[in-house]
Amino acid sequence: MTEQMPKHTPKDGPRVRGGSPEARKVAALVFGVLAGEQRPSEAAQALGIGLPRYYILERRALEGLVVACQPAVKGRRSAGPEHELEEKTRQIKRLEQDVARYQALARAAQRAVGLTAVKKPPEKGKRKRRSPVVRALKVARSLQAETPAVAAVVGAENA
Repeated sequence: MTEQMPKHTPKDGPRVRGGSPEARKVAALVFGVLAGEQRPSEAAQALGIGLPRYYILERRALEGLVVACQPAVKGRRSAGPEHELEEKTRQIKRLEQDVARYQALARAAQRAVGLTAVKKPPEKGKRKRRSPVVRALKVARSLQAETPAVAAVVGAENA
């Protein structure tokens, strides 16, 4: 269950959520200086920092206020590169399924009309596989072709 903030009254001012105790202290002092209740040197002394450092904190606080006042972007926001990668992966998968479906439709149409399927050209970089031939048989055939005497010996052994 979420923690409910007590309702504020106009004289108490609005309730602000979030932030560490240190951040809340800095914010209270910056607002006090901006409202004219205290001097910047007093706020710096209360924080235990120098005046230049106080002015840096004040500037950061005001920049944060301005950024928080920006209108929110409407609509769905992307979650970053991971979300984009997932979206592109889904798109690739869907397109691959579309290609497979169109190929199946094309094959079905070809069969219905009576056309033979067109063979795909071999993919680049792949060679057609040769039927295996035993090296010993190659050598024996080449020797038989060279000398008729060897052919007679090889033929007599096989008989």
